[in-house]
Amino acid sequence: MISIKELRTRLSAGSLDQDLSRLRCVSGEALTSERRRLSDVLDQFCAAFGAEDATAVTVCSAPGRTELGGNHTDHQRGRVLAASVNLDILACAAVNGTDSIRILSQGWPMVTVDLSRLEPVEEEKGTTAALVRGMAARAVQLGHKVSGFDAYAVSDVLPGSGLSSSAAYEVLVGVLINHLFCGDAFDPVTIAQMGQYAENVFFDKPCGLMDQMASSVGGAVAIDFEDPKKPIVRQVKVDLEKEGYALCIIDSGADHADLTAEYAAIPAEMKAVAASFGKEVLRQVPQEEFYDRLPQLRKEHGDRAVLRAMHFYADDRRAAAEADALAAGDFDAFLRLVKESGYSSWMYLQDVIPAGWTTHQEMAVALATAERALGGRGAFRVHGGGFAGTIQAFVPLDMLEDFRTQVERVLGEGRCHVLSIRPVGGTVLVP
Repeated sequence: MISIKELRTRLSAGSLDQDLSRLRCVSGEALTSERRRLSDVLDQFCAAFGAEDATAVTVCSAPGRTELGGNHTDHQRGRVLAASVNLDILACAAVNGTDSIRILSQGWPMVTVDLSRLEPVEEEKGTTAALVRGMAARAVQLGHKVSGFDAYAVSDVLPGSGLSSSAAYEVLVGVLINHLFCGDAFDPVTIAQMGQYAENVFFDKPCGLMDQMASSVGGAVAIDFEDPKKPIVRQVKVDLEKEGYALCIIDSGADHADLTAEYAAIPAEMKAVAASFGKEVLRQVPQEEFYDRLPQLRKEHGDRAVLRAMHFYADDRRAAAEADALAAGDFDAFLRLVKESGYSSWMYLQDVIPAGWTTHQEMAVALATAERALGGRGAFRVHGGGFAGTIQAFVPLDMLEDFRTQVERVLGEGRCHVLSIRPVGGTVLVP
């Protein structure tokens, strides 16, 4: 912990520049805005909670994530390739000496959680408070005493951006609890698992573990979830600029409202197919057995569920192959696999257009626009959960501005975001 006064002194002296640079992938004059951002967080923390110069605080950051490979494979205990990005949630926090956690995020109401109640609250499901309560509850279950703290946070991992703002928020809360009360005992994998627990049990969303893992671990990571309690995590080096490409996340402009059932149907249908073999998830069912029983499975579960299972088997293999291609320095092979994943998500997984939607098919339009703008170069694909939100494109640097112009002419100004892969995950910036 450090006093606010000392933190301001270090910030003004530039001694935090190296850390800020790593978090946001910036340098030179761009660091000025990062210093200002942190300074504003300190100002708002003091205004919100009455903190003074002598107040001991910590500053933590948790990044958004981008899925590079393995679309909807994690919840079937499959393999994924993901990476943290240089958009994050940045927070200043201090122990408050009470039994309540209070978190004020810029632009949102205060979230207050009473720690005397550490079980799921029915009326809280689907809210930010449920995530906070779930993270605290899990830390207690793991043998630590959690007390109250105050935090002020700012974020450019916007909700609905496809960059997993909820996972970043869970990781941020996990990093804060870990540092303030657990002596930094939890490693990044454990914090990610805590986030999944909070989202599954308290928030009531049946998510996998990829989003939390990518945000918590940082960098580009290949993850095998065959044993969800002990996932195998392998960091993969990737330098997009060196390869001559930019990572673009493109906002389709689609509305996320009332799409929970669409998202939930994907793991539900895959698990229903697995249940026909007496298994919980598809990773436990050999592909050969699945295809041998295909006619019967179509009758039992319908064609969409069968097609989604086909996607799982193919994209599970592709995610591992993508990681191997990057590790071997074969970027062309990686791009080819990215394209294949995108087509599979559209044709087999069917997470581009919600059932029955005809007038609004924003994700499909975004994909078609990206394909035309790339003109056979680079790669593009569905990003994240699908149905709404964003798509992903790997764009050659020599055509980046033209690509952005073409995409934003169709989808709207400011829809194409050029991001970098951040080398660190959830982290304590200032102890």
